[in-house]
Amino acid sequence: MRPGWRGGAGRQGDAGGGGDAAAGAVRGLRGRPLVGAAGRRAAQSRRGRRAPRRRAAPPRAGGGRPGDAHAAPGGAGAERDGEVAAYLECASAGGSAPRDAGRRTEDASSERRGRPSAAVQGTSPAPSRLAVSQEVYSGGSARVWSDYLNVHLHPKSLYVIRQYMHDGECGCLEAFGQGESLLQDPSCIEELEDRLHFYVEECDYLQGFQVLCDLHNGFSGVGAKVTELLYDEYSGKGILTWGLTPATSNVGESQKNFYRLMNTALGIVHLSSHSSLFCPLSLSGSLGIKPQPPVTFPYINYDASLNYHSSAILAAALDTLTAPYRLGASQASMMHLAETLNFSGRKVVAAWASVPFPALHGYSLPDTLCAYQQDVPWKLLSSCREQKVSCCFAQSVVLRGIRKESHISSCPGKQPTSPLHTCESTEQILQYYLHTMFPGAFSTSHVLEQPCNTLPPYPQFFSPLLTRQGFLLDRPPSYSPAAVDSIPVLAALQSSPVLHTLLYSLYKDLQKLNTRRWASFFSAGVEQDDFQEALQELRTLSQCYETGFEADESEEEADSD
Repeated sequence: MRPGWRGGAGRQGDAGGGGDAAAGAVRGLRGRPLVGAAGRRAAQSRRGRRAPRRRAAPPRAGGGRPGDAHAAPGGAGAERDGEVAAYLECASAGGSAPRDAGRRTEDASSERRGRPSAAVQGTSPAPSRLAVSQEVYSGGSARVWSDYLNVHLHPKSLYVIRQYMHDGECGCLEAFGQGESLLQDPSCIEELEDRLHFYVEECDYLQGFQVLCDLHNGFSGVGAKVTELLYDEYSGKGILTWGLTPATSNVGESQKNFYRLMNTALGIVHLSSHSSLFCPLSLSGSLGIKPQPPVTFPYINYDASLNYHSSAILAAALDTLTAPYRLGASQASMMHLAETLNFSGRKVVAAWASVPFPALHGYSLPDTLCAYQQDVPWKLLSSCREQKVSCCFAQSVVLRGIRKESHISSCPGKQPTSPLHTCESTEQILQYYLHTMFPGAFSTSHVLEQPCNTLPPYPQFFSPLLTRQGFLLDRPPSYSPAAVDSIPVLAALQSSPVLHTLLYSLYKDLQKLNTRRWASFFSAGVEQDDFQEALQELRTLSQCYETGFEADESEEEADSD
């Protein structure tokens, strides 16, 4: 799951183009810190010497592999016609941006060699929807995001890392210190700032930046330096950072496993310190040393070993979570979202999502929610064993794909069967439901009619119980089910005690680590004293999410230490 993501803001009801847009970018770009400048696009270019900007169609991408760093200007606000901003790929020194935006930036031979590269739409026709899903699932040749890229990338959007390989046994960007050192090169910083300013100056109103990067490898170090640069140069602007990890990992290789733990811990500490809000995002069951099964969904049959599948699910969640501040008519902003969740030092949030939201065909929203009075029908997407949540401090919830008239009962004339049935709008229904499930929590909610699009190249891994619009049937159809074109999605960002479990478990795993065994990790640029200091910061961060009982446990463990 390599995120790259459509940054363009959509119009009211458009939600920025839906999951199709986000999935097209998120699916297949794992391994690249993706920075999005969010703001209003200027009506005219501010530099006469610039070439005219091309209008970009929603990105379409396939499954990806680790490789290059990526940064994408993501417009949030009222962009003209919901236009998609171009991508800005920025990370390390080395390499120049391709000048022909209509051709692939690297030939097939460089792909086989494993060199980090990006690709742009070729001349061959796009594969059919069924062919896309079958080819990727069966292990066909179309396995990376660039195989599905249907947008023209601006030359300023690409920055290729040539010092490291995509994958393999050697030459990979595998340690935090390696990533940090890439952005300590003055020529790289100058190149990065030039590309960043190019797009920032196109914004009439800059909300902030979105950074997506791997946590488990050296790109956590790249992302840490990128967020530090943004924090220093654009103080007062929102910085929303998403740290991604694979759904599965090879725990049999001890070095890679411990590198993963150390990169993750350093990434969380550094990225959260320079961000307005930081969210770990993954389908893995745990960030710790002991593996846990990947997250499962009742109406999706996905292969966790395929980035094409796992990142498509995360794309739908990401596109939904960020919709409020990307809508032109919305009053929400990046900083507003961050400020509602990050009080009391809680800058790390957890992501939850129901993909798809289990809405029965022909039933109203109150009817659906009444079936989930004990637990909200969503899954935790932040790599934690604790899948149930009974309370939270604050949350931002988005429900999409539900029509405004869905508050009307499916049995008109009948007495309301619950308080939810007495609400006058879908917004009131959702707010009342959240108040009931999370009493005392500060909750903001948004209901959007626009569903999450699952058009090609989104994988068709859905249950036969879903209709074309993603609603549930009572029983499987007697005929062959049609492809699912869209789905309703429920997603939330929460400041919750579950984060204490996530962060403190990672701290305890690393506290037991004999760092002398992994001298190669520290030889890449991280001092052992700095690593120990980061561990203490991780512990302090975890304590921000303690409840009374957990605080007592932490004090007892501290005494025993």
